Amino acid sequence: MTYLDSAYQAWMRMAPLRDARRRCKRFAYGRQWCEPAPGKEGRTEGEEAAASGHTPLTNNMIRQLVKCVIGTFRERLSDTDGVDYNQIGELDARMLEEFLISGCAIQRVSQQKRPGGSGVWVDNVSPDCFFVNDFRDPRGSDIRLIGMLHSMTRGELLMRFGADARALRTIRRGWGKDLTGDTGFAPLSAMSMLGQSESDGPADTPVSFFEAPPGRLRVIEVWTLESMPVLRCHDPLTAEAFLCPAEEAADLRRLNGRRSKAGVAQVVSVASATLRWHCRWLSPTGVEIAHYTSPYAHCSHPFAVKLYPLIDGEVHSLVEDIIDQQRHINRLITLIDHILSVSAKGALLFPTEAKPADISWSEIAERWARCGAVIPFDSRRTGCSPTQIVTAGENTTAFQLLDLNMRLFQQISGVSDALQGRLPTANTSAALYDSQIRSATTALRDLLDTFDSFRQARDRLMKSA
Repeated sequence: MTYLDSAYQAWMRMAPLRDARRRCKRFAYGRQWCEPAPGKEGRTEGEEAAASGHTPLTNNMIRQLVKCVIGTFRERLSDTDGVDYNQIGELDARMLEEFLISGCAIQRVSQQKRPGGSGVWVDNVSPDCFFVNDFRDPRGSDIRLIGMLHSMTRGELLMRFGADARALRTIRRGWGKDLTGDTGFAPLSAMSMLGQSESDGPADTPVSFFEAPPGRLRVIEVWTLESMPVLRCHDPLTAEAFLCPAEEAADLRRLNGRRSKAGVAQVVSVASATLRWHCRWLSPTGVEIAHYTSPYAHCSHPFAVKLYPLIDGEVHSLVEDIIDQQRHINRLITLIDHILSVSAKGALLFPTEAKPADISWSEIAERWARCGAVIPFDSRRTGCSPTQIVTAGENTTAFQLLDLNMRLFQQISGVSDALQGRLPTANTSAALYDSQIRSATTALRDLLDTFDSFRQARDRLMKSA
């Protein structure tokens, strides 16, 4: 099996996660009537509601909840970011938003030179452009394959990998006529040029593993953990122990030869093997355009990854837990709006027999709405007078259900009124209000601490990149 096949299999295993993410993202940003209508093939809930004479209404509680959790995180965020060109605080806030929506937090840490400066750069990676083998350890210690999809222009591809004539031939073999579709060296994109994937289309459009957006080329970055032969060495002169690649054995023999002639202690070596992360850059046809062993001091891949909660390898986000409550709230609001729209609101019952001959119906309606107006009518023929009907326009059961779902929404999410900063009632003491805030924070403690562990892993990568 080729490395491209292994990467594609890992990509396909993550398809359910990407589908769930797109669904959660739709609900988080207000597109909440796109669910398939039960028993109605090809129609959404919104289309079915409209066909029934209802106006689909959305009260986006999820978006407010996400913003409250991000606000809580911002309050906890320290102002001691050492690398200001990364804008780590802003990156992490957006990463937390992704974490709440999809349950995935993924960043790529690399040492690069960019227009903003030279040094360690951090990029948020979309789960739509990421793949990893099926792992179950929350720390990621059982990851053996990891990578992401890049979308590059012709100019970007040649700048990064076309260092010599041999490299150019390899690139042409990998992309062929696709290289001629992009004229000249297009302006460099700060994201795709420097290790960050770009959006491959509209928000709900699935990303293709093999095809990039128009005008760009798909490049696949694959990292694998591999066993490689090494020499475990010890230098008596410096008392230093180190690993030497097996292919450098000849250089080591020459060094020992010079030391032997000089009467100096030689380097002692023992053949062994170790695990090292290896990176390969591939074309969609499987042509390898570059490869290298991890150049970082941490000797690992450049990705910080946290999937939540990862029980038996499953990922379930905060937004996923409250989608059903949000849908029910929308249905009830739509129902109440329909009840109000069809309820009598000041309807006038005016007996036709009592209508004066010299007054039109439109004039009667106009006088009825005018303050102090007089409408003459003859009640001797009918024995009754005009009657105005005004109903409350409400359904007590619907309002009770709505109130119940609003409270369930807060209980399931753990984001209470206190955490959202809403004013307490007049009979709420300060001590009780502080207690409510602490309780609400406790409900989110696991989520926020998990994200903090992700940030700590990312910081370790930055220090040793």
